[in-house]
Amino acid sequence: MTIHDVARSAGVSRQTVSRALNDKAEIDGATKQRVLDAARELGYRPSRFARGLVRQDTTTIGLVIPDLRNPFFTEVAAAALEAARARSWHVVVYDTADSADEELGTLQVIASQVDAVVGYFSQPEDELDRFTRGIPVVLIGREHHTPRFSSIRIAGSEGVAEAISHLVAAGHRRIGMLDHAGRAEPSVRLDWFATAMAAHGLGADAVAGAAQSVDGGAEALEALLRAHPDLTAVFTFNDIIAIGALRAARRLGRAVPADLAVIGFDGLELGTLVHPALSSVALDTRAVGALAIEQAARLLTGATPLTAADLVVRARLLLRESA
Repeated sequence: MTIHDVARSAGVSRQTVSRALNDKAEIDGATKQRVLDAARELGYRPSRFARGLVRQDTTTIGLVIPDLRNPFFTEVAAAALEAARARSWHVVVYDTADSADEELGTLQVIASQVDAVVGYFSQPEDELDRFTRGIPVVLIGREHHTPRFSSIRIAGSEGVAEAISHLVAAGHRRIGMLDHAGRAEPSVRLDWFATAMAAHGLGADAVAGAAQSVDGGAEALEALLRAHPDLTAVFTFNDIIAIGALRAARRLGRAVPADLAVIGFDGLELGTLVHPALSSVALDTRAVGALAIEQAARLLTGATPLTAADLVVRARLLLRESA
């Protein structure tokens, strides 16, 4: 809905709507109330960006992150903040604690506070649209179907295929996976893993769920090896889980990579600080954050948006010492 829709509904001019919404004195009370009622019924929210053009305010971006304790999301956030700072923008960071309820609570307040939203969401698109109507939204790590949304897509299948091919070339045939345990359905990374295994005629039956933490990775690897003691390699949903797997392997007396090869996903700098250094299917976190801000800028200013092909970040195998 636009200010013109509110004006038509209330039977007033656009200027009158603007005066009513900005609480100007030169409008009578009855007309003001009629405008406010029309805006409420239509679900209209004044654009903070449009108001900023008049007042010369700084543009504010809402950055929604599921878990700032996870270094991957911290790296993405840092890249987005750097790109926003280069434009002299403000960024408000919302941590939803990987909780659907927290995310919904964030959505209920975010649209009135920012000019555009970028980040990670699990809510259905109709819910996202309901709460963010009137402001640009750039989703990270998921596809979009509503035309007014935009998405930064993570293309990881080729990188996972590289990882499995590397393990097979090294002689591994029994390869397991530690997937994300906190979701109702298996992750897309498990689909990538299964497809890569099938390409080599191997099954993807050795899978365990892991909480997204070092302890979660350690516990999940121990459970996986109890169920499948013949495993010689493991691929994990992310690097944090992989670091936990390294800890568990050491505790179980399995040398890495001689007895058990380990490959993570994300390519965090943190992976260089563990021993052995973690091999990973790596993403360019700087590109993820920078692309999200660039697309938000284009949507805000009316410039030509980046195309879907421009908004893909591809993962590639980064070999260190653990595989």
